[in-house]
Amino acid sequence: MKGISYSRYGGPDVLAYGDVRDPRVGPDSVLVKVRAAAVNPVDWKCREGYMDRLVEPLFPVVPGWDVSGVVVQPGMSVTEFAVGDEVIGYVREDVLSHGTFAEYVAAPVRTLARKPRNLTWEAAAGLPLVGLTAYQVLTRVLEVKRDETVLVHAAAGGVGSIAVQLARHLGARVIGTASAPNHDFVRDLGGEPVEYGDGLTERVRGLAPEGVSAAFDTVGGEALKASANLLAPEGRLVSIADPDVVDYGGRYYFVRPDAEDLARLAELAERGVVTVHVSETFPLERTADAHRLNQEGRTRGKIVVTVDWDTEETPALEGMWQGTD
Repeated sequence: MKGISYSRYGGPDVLAYGDVRDPRVGPDSVLVKVRAAAVNPVDWKCREGYMDRLVEPLFPVVPGWDVSGVVVQPGMSVTEFAVGDEVIGYVREDVLSHGTFAEYVAAPVRTLARKPRNLTWEAAAGLPLVGLTAYQVLTRVLEVKRDETVLVHAAAGGVGSIAVQLARHLGARVIGTASAPNHDFVRDLGGEPVEYGDGLTERVRGLAPEGVSAAFDTVGGEALKASANLLAPEGRLVSIADPDVVDYGGRYYFVRPDAEDLARLAELAERGVVTVHVSETFPLERTADAHRLNQEGRTRGKIVVTVDWDTEETPALEGMWQGTD
């Protein structure tokens, strides 16, 4: 099958389009025909080796963890999905090996949920990682409650834009940092935008003089420091970008696959509570360009890679689980 792979750490130029290993479908997995795969900052951080101590690479690596697609083969033990089911997934393995930037991916059922019927393939692919991150941080770690004030950094970005919507759904007031061109976008999501940079603390204090109940840092560095200074007494702080958050009494969090959480997000998307903004799409063979754009760090919403299928026929793949070794 065709896909994207890299055989060494490096910049976007190490990403190659061509033939990659066929996925092997285990008993608890399904083979997904990929329609779209979203780009996340963790993708290029893995590609450049920044995650080497956490996730072992098995070169050549097919990158990517987010996917939307169609089930074409269930594993022997799978009862949750059948051929033809449309799914989304945060398909993260414990190693870097068979990712989602390919024509097919073998996805454990613990990583999947049914695709929201009202979302395009592109928008659906953009939901899993950022949606799970926002949902798990807001509900399990920060435990956001009605009438609290929540500060969300990079509120126009992938995680931030979902976090604003979910926090509003939980009944919270949301203040979101964003560049000036994104302020209307943040308002449309339900947040109150404030400009990045010098004077951020004073601007947030102007909106929340007694401090914020919870701060969700997606940036790190100065944003994290400002967040700690803006907390009300008993305020809570989480960062997904900077482990130094523990020095400020907060918690560092790394998202995990969870089928029930993902199904809940899909339900919220179908109800119109959560929307996914796709800023740009690229064909699979231009994944390197998608990585470059994401790495600039100025994306509104999501960047998505698509697989163009000229036919609905599914060619046979060798080496997949067929019920025997």
